[in-house]
Amino acid sequence: MTARVAADGRGSRVVAEARATPRSERGQASVELVALVPLLLAVGIAAAQLLAVGYSSVLAGNAAEAGALALAGGADARAAAQRALPGWSRARVSASGGEVRVQLRPPTLLRALTGELRVSAEASVEAP
Repeated sequence: MTARVAADGRGSRVVAEARATPRSERGQASVELVALVPLLLAVGIAAAQLLAVGYSSVLAGNAAEAGALALAGGADARAAAQRALPGWSRARVSASGGEVRVQLRPPTLLRALTGELRVSAEASVEAP
């Protein structure tokens, strides 16, 4: 609602005019941003978790190959695979015959996923 001053013969008087405009939209962007923050956070956590699983898969594959190469050279395949992994990894390495299998648990951002995620890779060599 706005007011204007109208002058007439007896002095000035205030005449109220009603504007037909929509309600103010001040702060609307802030409200929308606050509403989207949980969604953006969930998407970020999911993307980070997918990256961690992918990186762990690459690490497991490299460790399995290192173990298979050690096996082909006559060395200890388990020790070679463990040396190929970083210190934070929780891996299970098994070697039988000409095959090396590495199971790795990727780091998780959510405790609910701690025991659920596993990545495995295997590599094999043929005896000459």
